Amino acid sequence: MLLVLFLVIVYALVMVRAWHAWRKLPAISISKETPTAFFTVIIPVRNEAKNILSLLKDLERQQYPAAQFEVIVVDDHSEDGTPGLVQQFQARSSLTLTLLFLSDFPEKRQKKAAVEMGIRHAQGDWIACTDGDCRLSPLWLAAFNQVRHGQNPKLISGPVVYAPLTTGWQRLQALEFSALIGVGAASIAVQKPTMCNGANLAYEKAAFYEVHGFQGNEQIPSGDDEFLLHKIHQCYPGQITFAKAKEVIVQTPAAATLTQFLHQRVRWASKWKHYQSFTSQLLALIVLGGNSSILVALLMAVFGLGEWWFFGIVLTTKMSVDALLLCPVLSLFDKKRLLSLLWLLQLLYVPYIVFTGLLGLRGKYHWKGRQLSTA
Repeated sequence: MLLVLFLVIVYALVMVRAWHAWRKLPAISISKETPTAFFTVIIPVRNEAKNILSLLKDLERQQYPAAQFEVIVVDDHSEDGTPGLVQQFQARSSLTLTLLFLSDFPEKRQKKAAVEMGIRHAQGDWIACTDGDCRLSPLWLAAFNQVRHGQNPKLISGPVVYAPLTTGWQRLQALEFSALIGVGAASIAVQKPTMCNGANLAYEKAAFYEVHGFQGNEQIPSGDDEFLLHKIHQCYPGQITFAKAKEVIVQTPAAATLTQFLHQRVRWASKWKHYQSFTSQLLALIVLGGNSSILVALLMAVFGLGEWWFFGIVLTTKMSVDALLLCPVLSLFDKKRLLSLLWLLQLLYVPYIVFTGLLGLRGKYHWKGRQLSTA
């Protein structure tokens, strides 16, 4: 019981600190007088024929000087006609748009290589990254530019939300994902960055080259975002920031099926053993410990090794601090109604996090038509 109590208290303290850090993140107010940097927007794509045109139209509608940004789409061996759609859009659009093919660089493979090829061809001093299935606000680049100018960072992490949310399954995913975004933002706020999301990321091109890009983790299929975050933080401590603003929110669809969801989460979990950041590893263990404490307290009560009131205390403590952090995060996303699903998420979360954690250690998963491994 003492061990369980210790685990849930440590978890609670971390979540309270995260809530406090989230509240301290500076607000962003976009000014038309802010000097503009030249951004290169890099979009690595594979089989995004259903989504890519919507994203390109969002970029076409950016309220940012057209002469101050370009778009580079890097196709990673798509099999569904994605490149053809990009070329058709390119022919009729005023957007400064370049299409590259990863197949033209046979020594390079997968998403990190696609991003790297985009940066090699980038004219911008700043790189903005998103994914082919995302949707952007018209003020997305303007918000990034405001943060760049006002806070002088080397890397900016932006918020990502799941949308649309038409089913209970999608809402549960959105609730869990919002917690990850909140914790990642809070870790950046206290300058111990642990996670970010490549669907909404901007960084100085010079900083990318200063830390030698993805060198050292090229063999790991995922992690184009978090490994780079950790490397830039090591080289430029105190110069990572999180853009807490509605204008910079990026929308991405939730996993359509349970199988796709599990492969996605295993992909995320598989990066853990390759982290060189002690903070990231410790946070993962604290989250696992906090969730496991509920399962242990429940089993103790069921088998008469503990009391039901003790299980109630553990569960209430865990859910209370989760709600504390989620409330302001969901408020930014205009999704506070998702809090009503917290009890259901808690029931499902413990077996899910253990299952995906173990599979993540194995390091094998299926993603976008490929069988991948981090081993």
